Amino acid sequence: MLPTHTSQGPLSRGMLDVLIRAGLIAILLVYCYRVFHPFLDLMLWALILAVTLYPLQARFKRRLGKDGRTATVIVLIVIAILLVPIYLLSASIVTSVEQALVIAKSGSFHISPPSDSVASWPVVGKKLHGFWLQASTDLTSLAQQYAPQIKQTSLTLLGKAAGVGVGLLLFIAALIIAGIFMAYGEGGTRSAVRISERVFGKGRGEQITALCTATIRAVGQGVVGIAFIQMLLIGVGFVLIGVPGAGLLALVVLVFGILQLPATLITVPVIAYVFATQGASVATIIFGIYVFVAGLLDNVLKPLLLGRGVAVPMPVVLIGALGGMVTGGLLGLFIGPVILAVGYQLFWQWVEGKPEDAGAGDAPQIGVTDLPDAPHST
Repeated sequence: MLPTHTSQGPLSRGMLDVLIRAGLIAILLVYCYRVFHPFLDLMLWALILAVTLYPLQARFKRRLGKDGRTATVIVLIVIAILLVPIYLLSASIVTSVEQALVIAKSGSFHISPPSDSVASWPVVGKKLHGFWLQASTDLTSLAQQYAPQIKQTSLTLLGKAAGVGVGLLLFIAALIIAGIFMAYGEGGTRSAVRISERVFGKGRGEQITALCTATIRAVGQGVVGIAFIQMLLIGVGFVLIGVPGAGLLALVVLVFGILQLPATLITVPVIAYVFATQGASVATIIFGIYVFVAGLLDNVLKPLLLGRGVAVPMPVVLIGALGGMVTGGLLGLFIGPVILAVGYQLFWQWVEGKPEDAGAGDAPQIGVTDLPDAPHST
């Protein structure tokens, strides 16, 4: 019995050492995650912006010379572009609130009584007719009856509006951090390759890094970029023609674009409203054609941008956008489809067992090889 005991002693002590080290490492990882967790979405969004905008960094660097100067110029240009939709949204909210206050103080707000045909609508006809009729005859008592629901809805809308404002500020902060990332782009590329080689094995780091870069740029440009362009073009048209709530409608266009819903769901009713309220004129006809074409712009740009290099199914983008919006709010709406698309690509590369095929073939098509002088290994 004695030899057996002595032979198990060192083994037990070795196992105990391994467990203690693993426990300490686990505690350190958990604590680091808790410290870093508040900044996780911000840093992910900054990384996505940096990877998406880096081709501009490489192109402008040829003229401006230094990485830091080039990144600063790009960040300032993007912030200047962002000020347009931010101004539209803010002006729209202020105008809508002012108009609501003026109508409430004047007491001139009136709802027309419903048509008798409303009561014949299936399922909801009678209830809707009664509710509408009460609103047209005694709006004050109706408001008092539903005061708790109105208060809760108002607080929810104010919370959403505040969330949008915070999201825009976080977006600008992420853009500034992305500029810092771009200023150290070459070192970041080398670090990404080293980490990938450590995780996926020697010789696969550069291919996996190229695949992730290609996916981020494809989704960033083909989904988020197109949605932002549509929001900007359509929002400008709404403001110029004087559509009420132009900024809010433009924000809805942005959300619809990321969710892969057609912008015509917004533009067609707005065009009909403009013609109904302002009549047919040269200005309204030009507005209708311009907004309708801008709403269909994604059908032309998506094959050019999203189809370059990687094939990401639309359901993956849709699930990523919806899940990201539920879990992360406005920033999650942007981050979700990108992260899920990267995970989707890596999963199928693991299933097929040929990461080098997709990485080497896809990366050059959307500018991954534009990253300057990244070494293959360390």
